[in-house]
Amino acid sequence: MLLKLFIENYALIEKLEIGFPEGFTVITGETGAGKSILVGALSLILGERADTSVLSDLGKKCVVEGTFDVSGYGLEDFFANNDIDFESYTVIRREISASGKSRAFINDSPVNVSLLKDLGERLVTIHSQHSIITLTDPDFQLAVIDDFAGVQSEVADYRKRFRAWNERKRELAELTAQQLKMESEQDYYRFQWDELIKANLVYGEQEELEQQQELLEHAGEIKSGLVKSVQIISGDESGLLTLLTDLAGTLSSVSTYHKDIKVIVERLGSNRLDIKDILTDIQHIEPTISFDPAEHESITARLDLIYRLQKKHGVNSVAGLISVRDELGRKIGSSDELKGRIAALEKQITSEETALRQLAGVISGRRGKAVPAFQKEMNGLLVSLGMPSAQFLADLEKTDLLLKDGTDQVTFLFTANKGVDPAELSKVASGGELSRLMLSIKSLITQKNLLPTVIFDEIDSGISGEIAGKVGNILKTMSGHMQVIVITHLPQIAGKGDSHLWVYKQATRTTTRSMIRKLTDGERIEEIARMLSNEQVSEAAVMTARELLKN
Repeated sequence: MLLKLFIENYALIEKLEIGFPEGFTVITGETGAGKSILVGALSLILGERADTSVLSDLGKKCVVEGTFDVSGYGLEDFFANNDIDFESYTVIRREISASGKSRAFINDSPVNVSLLKDLGERLVTIHSQHSIITLTDPDFQLAVIDDFAGVQSEVADYRKRFRAWNERKRELAELTAQQLKMESEQDYYRFQWDELIKANLVYGEQEELEQQQELLEHAGEIKSGLVKSVQIISGDESGLLTLLTDLAGTLSSVSTYHKDIKVIVERLGSNRLDIKDILTDIQHIEPTISFDPAEHESITARLDLIYRLQKKHGVNSVAGLISVRDELGRKIGSSDELKGRIAALEKQITSEETALRQLAGVISGRRGKAVPAFQKEMNGLLVSLGMPSAQFLADLEKTDLLLKDGTDQVTFLFTANKGVDPAELSKVASGGELSRLMLSIKSLITQKNLLPTVIFDEIDSGISGEIAGKVGNILKTMSGHMQVIVITHLPQIAGKGDSHLWVYKQATRTTTRSMIRKLTDGERIEEIARMLSNEQVSEAAVMTARELLKN
């Protein structure tokens, strides 16, 4: 429960600190005094969005700090899971700087706003006039049934699975589109791949073929050169070998006279042997050289194929073509792999859909069992709130579709008059009737939840007189098992409170500030009498105020 609230530099509040007791607390004050400002400040430490417009003094930061008694609400695991020290008296603080920077703390541990909101939802629920609008929202109506049926955890599990299922369906759609695109390209890829496979490409073959082609194209020239070389070396009289023999004989005849000539003769002998070896090699090569038109045609055709494929695929080597071939093979293979992924994903989606439908069936069954009891209790509360002819229905319709909260859709139907068929709330309920409907719903679901604190911000809009007293009775009953704080303008409700806080303005020459204080018993009589009166507080109003407080 909320024990204490400290507010500094927020809207009309310069600085205030106010304690909140157990039970039923009412907050009253003149219009514009700042009653709802308290709720706005409290919302900050419950994780609501903040901006610098709330700062009264732009030279100072805004601070809102709430102290809560969280013992007995099973929140130890929440604190442990989020690495925050658990304290029975937990302090939540929010700071907003003039630059717009926001900081949040739980027991002095810095936290993000989403965590603050998560904890806040476990501690306080705030109901305002604005939230009455949500009463006509189908999502809110289904959430009410879920709350009453106690299936929130099952619905949360369903939503998590539903999101994952939808994500896989989205992935399947993307893969299917990818497959369709790939299939439109597969024939072309496979044609190109087949063409390269049939080419039977071999690393280095292009260079070898080009050398063979050049040899064949110059075969006549090569053969003529080889024949002429044989003649030069081995001619009878002027051949190179004959001349070397004569030269060696001439020098040998005088070598005895000079040692260096002897060396030259030896060198000529070695050279003669080398030239003889060269002659032998030429004589071996020469018969192998011939022009084979068939072989030349075959080599030319092979090279033409290679050149054409290189041009087609934008590469300049056989290695490049082999790389293209292998990449095409991977693309073709990836299509088969993609088909496998799609098949596995379809199987997973079907399995998850089956599980979702089973869980949705469990949720739907529990919702269906809860609806009659919910309708009965709602109609009983509406009678007690002065609507004896009211009829409230929760029309639960099961669909074949998997929706974000299951397979059910609910519509709240209502009529306040006999002989009139119930219709959708937005079409038949007045503002006062909506207020009473929302109060009845809140009283039912908060009893189920056992929330520590419930705050009603002018829930009594559109009601008065005897009905206001009955609303006060419901709020009083609710306060028996939770802390109830009500901002009200009705004396009948103010008189039901266990404690009474009064919000007022304090003006100086330059500023106007909102203040709040707890009223004594005597001051409560005066405040309720003022609420009963138009202008002057009469003795009759004072007596009525005393009676309201006694009851």
